[in-house]
Amino acid sequence: MPDVMSSHQGSQLVGVGVGPGDPELVTVKGVNALRAAEVVVVPVMDTGERGRAEATVLHYVAAEKIVRVVFALNERSDRARREAAWDAAGERVAGLLHAHGSVAFATIGDPNVYSTFTYLAQTVAALVPGTVVETVPGITAMQDLAARSGAVLTEGTEPLTLVPVTAGAAALKDALNGPGTVVAYKFGRQAAEVAEALRETGRLADAVWGSALGLERESIRPAADLDGGPLPYLSTLIAPARRDGGRGGKL
Repeated sequence: MPDVMSSHQGSQLVGVGVGPGDPELVTVKGVNALRAAEVVVVPVMDTGERGRAEATVLHYVAAEKIVRVVFALNERSDRARREAAWDAAGERVAGLLHAHGSVAFATIGDPNVYSTFTYLAQTVAALVPGTVVETVPGITAMQDLAARSGAVLTEGTEPLTLVPVTAGAAALKDALNGPGTVVAYKFGRQAAEVAEALRETGRLADAVWGSALGLERESIRPAADLDGGPLPYLSTLIAPARRDGGRGGKL
């Protein structure tokens, strides 16, 4: 393999958001970017199982064009191991850029919202100077859950707060005590703490939970129905703003 530290003019790395799982929610621009790239990289866990991004991409791109790259996506406690996996993934993609010139990286949701693409792009840019890095936006889980559940994310002047519960339930509770709609991501293991935070802040009644959106195992339920047991890691919660002013009350 060529020296990945050398410059490779004309290399292009495109992060493509492929949505939360429903293949119909990949944008036309996203499909075009996937098909235009010489290689499409999909992240996989170190367990080797097919990820949601790969399953979505297979609807639009031939399997032989797809390259799996391992990210320790299920590693949340050992930072050194996680960063080593990111570095190894970056080196693999850098090698693919030297061999092919244009590489697309498919990521669920949007590549600029809590995506592994951010880390990958930083590593590749350092390894292959001159690489052009671009992103194609994707539909997010909160947008899909809002559409499927009927929950309105924002009205008028309401703020919207997005909280990854990997940061702890305290951050979620602070957000729930504030104004506007609160969306929580990645809280499956802290489901009981999330339910308690909703109860304590009086936001449980209108909140809705969803996982596997657009897939056969899709589940969408009122948050009040959850029993506090563990949920899928990629769970999404919407706690709509308190709206008492009737239609257009916050315009």
